[in-house]
Amino acid sequence: MASSTGSQAEQCMCSICQDFFTDPVTIPCGHNFCMACISQHWDSSMKTQCPLCKKNFHLRPDLGINREFRELVEGLKRGESPFHYCPQSQFGTRQAEVKLTIQSRMKKIEEIKHSVQLAKVSQKADIVELFTNLIRSLERCRDELLEVMEQKQKAAETQAEEFIKELEQDISELKRRNTELEQFNMTNITKRKVDERAMYYRCIVYSILHICLKSLLITSLSVNVTMDPETAHPKLFLSENDKQARYGETRQIVPDSPWRFDTCPSVLGKEGFSSGKLYFEVQVKGKTEWDLGVARESVNRKGIITLSPRNGLWTLWLRNGSEYKACDCLSVSLCLKVKPQKVGVYVDYEQGLVSFYDVESRSHIYSFTGQSFTEKLYPYFSPGFIYGDKNLAPLIISPVGKNNHIKRK
Repeated sequence: MASSTGSQAEQCMCSICQDFFTDPVTIPCGHNFCMACISQHWDSSMKTQCPLCKKNFHLRPDLGINREFRELVEGLKRGESPFHYCPQSQFGTRQAEVKLTIQSRMKKIEEIKHSVQLAKVSQKADIVELFTNLIRSLERCRDELLEVMEQKQKAAETQAEEFIKELEQDISELKRRNTELEQFNMTNITKRKVDERAMYYRCIVYSILHICLKSLLITSLSVNVTMDPETAHPKLFLSENDKQARYGETRQIVPDSPWRFDTCPSVLGKEGFSSGKLYFEVQVKGKTEWDLGVARESVNRKGIITLSPRNGLWTLWLRNGSEYKACDCLSVSLCLKVKPQKVGVYVDYEQGLVSFYDVESRSHIYSFTGQSFTEKLYPYFSPGFIYGDKNLAPLIISPVGKNNHIKRK
């Protein structure tokens, strides 16, 4: 009973004067104060707010004495237990105790909600800051790597072009001397023939060197091409490194998007470019059907697609194991003496040129010339459909070797 009385006494004390309530009043937020204490507090403050929960009131509340609460406080001051009152007084006291308990619980709830809200805001801010810093760090690393790659590519291009220029000057000088030899006196015909033969062999050697250096220039322009899974037809299965693509009978569950091919078994490269030169090689060994080339960024990915520059596609294809065509505005049938096992694709964006080469035989296959590119270009691959046990081999993006010299036309 003493514990109950002590608890009631604590609940009947004003939080401002730290004494028993005198003329207790209850303000709109539910907290209790002495009439004089809360009035003086508001008179000395610029705001009308609760000293406990800090709730603001636009208008100063009208204060009225809580008479039942006052009776409970006065009884406690006299050392009387509320349970000794008459039934009516006892009921009023118990009602006041219940109100006090409710107010205490409501205050605790507000405090808990406030703490949870502060923790939530703090955690969100920490997560946002962490990921912002991470993204900035990745972007900085990306920019540094791109700058290094660009510098190396420019250096290789500059060196190769200087070599070619020197050789072209030598060839021009040799041709000039050859013309002079032809004007020699007929009496020196034997000596002239010997000299001309030597000059002829020298021209051949320089021409071969010229071709090889141009091939090295193409090789130096090769980039790390990979396939973009977000554009792949649902039945195309890509390798873990996105370097191989094969057609399967099972349709994969993948998100549908405007960038994904839904009818043609095709996939685009992940890396696009809108200037300069590009070269990459693809292994087509063991296949009876494939499409290769480049496509503009806005190429249609839905439904049946006609391979043509008009539709933003510059490609070659193989059908039925031996039928090769260049998919120009008018298809061009190609008669190849040797079946290519690896095809090289070279693009000069500014010159409007797309060329295809047989890498192993080092021969030119076909070129699209005089094109006008206005969009970013992406490598285009299609391993074709499978027919029973035919055309099961995948298309494979091959690393460009230093010895893959190509004769350009």
